[in-house]
Amino acid sequence: MSLFVTELRRLTKRRLTRLMLVLLVLGLATVATAFSFSSHKLSPEVVAAAQAESDAQYKRSVQEWQRTVTECEAAQAKGEQTEERYGQNCGKDYQPQPEMFDPKWNLPYQFDFRAEFPMFIAVFAGAVALFAFIVGASFVGAEWNTGGMMNLLLWRPKRLAVLGTKLAALLTTVLGLSVVLGALWTAAFWLIGTSRGTTAKMTAGAWRSIGLDGLRAVALILVVGAVAYALASLGRHTAMALGAAVALFAISEIGIRIAVGVLGVSFGERYVLSTYAQSWFMKQAELFDYDTCQFAKGACEPAKYVVTWEQSAVVFGIGAVAALVAAFWAMRRRDIA
Repeated sequence: MSLFVTELRRLTKRRLTRLMLVLLVLGLATVATAFSFSSHKLSPEVVAAAQAESDAQYKRSVQEWQRTVTECEAAQAKGEQTEERYGQNCGKDYQPQPEMFDPKWNLPYQFDFRAEFPMFIAVFAGAVALFAFIVGASFVGAEWNTGGMMNLLLWRPKRLAVLGTKLAALLTTVLGLSVVLGALWTAAFWLIGTSRGTTAKMTAGAWRSIGLDGLRAVALILVVGAVAYALASLGRHTAMALGAAVALFAISEIGIRIAVGVLGVSFGERYVLSTYAQSWFMKQAELFDYDTCQFAKGACEPAKYVVTWEQSAVVFGIGAVAALVAAFWAMRRRDIA
């Protein structure tokens, strides 16, 4: 039996892998189910009811306006001052108009598959990336910690081949899981759109855009899994990857934000990893510098800086390659015991 097949079986039979898979599936199912109840299909009856409610609100508003004008005129007839309470001309210039009561405001929320599903692709990617991080880190970290890696190297004394094969098994498993769950995730929200929302304007171009969003999501998931694997291998412990993730979050999302704020750096968020994650999914992230505006002189168009998904690919790619190179270099150089 090949080492690759052995590692695949070992990964899929681990209790942590199965537990995390169950939690992942339950979490995604809960999100989809709960969201389905918040969406309501806008049938002709629902639209008609919203129009009727809008008309009723308009009539009530007109009646209230007429009552107020009548009270004001009666007060004026008695010689009372009315401008402070009722405004100029008793508010006659502010008669409610039908267009002020848009029926859309009375409609329940309806899920639009084309406009909103890309956001749920990001939600899916975040959940599966967390799974890939934990499983990837523990897959190699636990074996270093328990001595399983040393036993494996006694049987197959090729360090880089063993580390690379285990990584390939991890990425293959994560890729297959992402594709299967991604298809089910898409089908679930398509069902929500057809039964409790709308799937209008789903052209071939729209499907291509969703497909590209899905590819970016899968790529990010694989990068997260590979980086977690590399960090755990470097530290020979699962906690190494978890600690590095916490440290990176603290430095990027807290430390850098505080530093650029104190130093007054323009477009400081371009140095924060979450900005690149946003641009990766949304194709670009627009940053604005309102410090360049002098609002006392009137309206102002703030300076803008755009972070593209290509820049995000470079940042994430460099990070992943650096972590993997360090892990393989350390595997080759240091003692195993």
